[in-house]
Amino acid sequence: MPRTIAGKTVHPVGLGCMNVSWAYGTPPGHAECVALLQQAVDLGYDHFDTARIYGAGKNEALLAEALKGRRDRVFLASKTGIVVDGPRRGVDCSPAYIAKDIDESLRLLETDHIELYYMHRFDPKVPIADSVGAMARAIEAGKIGAYGVSEWSSKHVREAHAVHPMAAVQTEYSLWTRNVELGVLETCEELGIALVAFSPLGRGALCGVMRDPSVLEDRDLRTKMPRFQPGNWAQNLMLIEQFVALAEQAGVTPAQLALKWVLSRGPDVHVIPGTTNLQHLADNVQAADIEVSEAVLDEADRLINHDTVAGHRYHDAIRPTIDTEEFA
Repeated sequence: MPRTIAGKTVHPVGLGCMNVSWAYGTPPGHAECVALLQQAVDLGYDHFDTARIYGAGKNEALLAEALKGRRDRVFLASKTGIVVDGPRRGVDCSPAYIAKDIDESLRLLETDHIELYYMHRFDPKVPIADSVGAMARAIEAGKIGAYGVSEWSSKHVREAHAVHPMAAVQTEYSLWTRNVELGVLETCEELGIALVAFSPLGRGALCGVMRDPSVLEDRDLRTKMPRFQPGNWAQNLMLIEQFVALAEQAGVTPAQLALKWVLSRGPDVHVIPGTTNLQHLADNVQAADIEVSEAVLDEADRLINHDTVAGHRYHDAIRPTIDTEEFA
């Protein structure tokens, strides 16, 4: 069943595009990535999520190429605010930076508007009203259709929404990452804001394919994440094996069960799993329509949750950049 973001009707399962350019080891070849993105449109994906930081603009340029002649079939989302420019690293949501980045995203995406533009992280150095004001001006200029935020706390979401209505909050949400349940999910429901869940498959762990994270490339972000470290992974793998068995009994893939669980958290919740596998691409988009009993969803919830999973979702250096509420 379709859901809405910023007044636009979209499929509940969107496509996170980061991993075709960056973050999870060596991405596929260029032609293969273009073909995968085009196949996604053919399969019914109509919500594509990218960001300026993904491959330092390469992901936005890749989308521009893949969506030629298909742009009107896609709700496009991108993000600004994370700075990785040689030695200059951090978060910048100043009005000047936002305005510059929006123009650069439009250029790279080869489009005259972006349906949804996020502030990728919370910037404590800039008053929220100033950052939101820059977004509002871009909306008035027709450059973006709406704005959102990523990994912001419920307090700051409310503050921003009071300045100018917010369309979406993007944050990590899956069976094994439940931080949004500490406030953001309820806030979004109350204010009528879409919640877009990234990494709904637990960085790929909940697909049941990965057995040994030690084989990951050094450049893969997961090599630095506590849940994939040997001590924690042993416990987490035991949970995943039980989860895979539960999915098999239900007649669905583990990924479909994981996505279905997130979508069951509310009518305004969306998921944007990423993949470079064509079969997984087809399986994932079907997750919204498959039938899974409440008993199975409840068992998945009981099996994998904040209390059963070992390890924090981020390593120590990243945690200070995350504004979403944290478990004690």
